Amino acid sequence: MTIDLDVAARLLKQKRDELENLSEISQGARDTVTLDQQSVGRLSRMDAMQRQAMNQATERTRQRDLNRIKAAVGRIDEGEYGYCAECGDEIAERRLEVDPMAERCIKCAE
Repeated sequence: MTIDLDVAARLLKQKRDELENLSEISQGARDTVTLDQQSVGRLSRMDAMQRQAMNQATERTRQRDLNRIKAAVGRIDEGEYGYCAECGDEIAERRLEVDPMAERCIKCAE
C-alpha cells in the first residue's frame, strides 16, 4: 500500500478542526427559535423554524463526519487504515484521497 499515513492523519485532523469550528460558529443558528408573535408574522416564524431545522440537519451531518474521522484515526492507529472493513481488500488510494474517512472499498460500499 502506498498511502502516506502521515498525510492521511493530517488531512483527517484538518477536516476535524474545520468541522468543529463550523459547529461552534453555527451553534446559535440551531438554538430554539423564540419569536415575539406580536411583532413577527407567521411566515417569518415559519422561515425561522425552517432555517433552524436545516441547521440542525447540517449539524447532524457534521457530527456523523466527526465520528467517521475518529474511526479513521483509530484505523490508522491500529494499522487497519486503507483496508476495507467488510472484505479486507485494500481501498483504492484515489478513493481515500477523495474521502479519507472511507472504511469500505468501492465494491463493498455499493
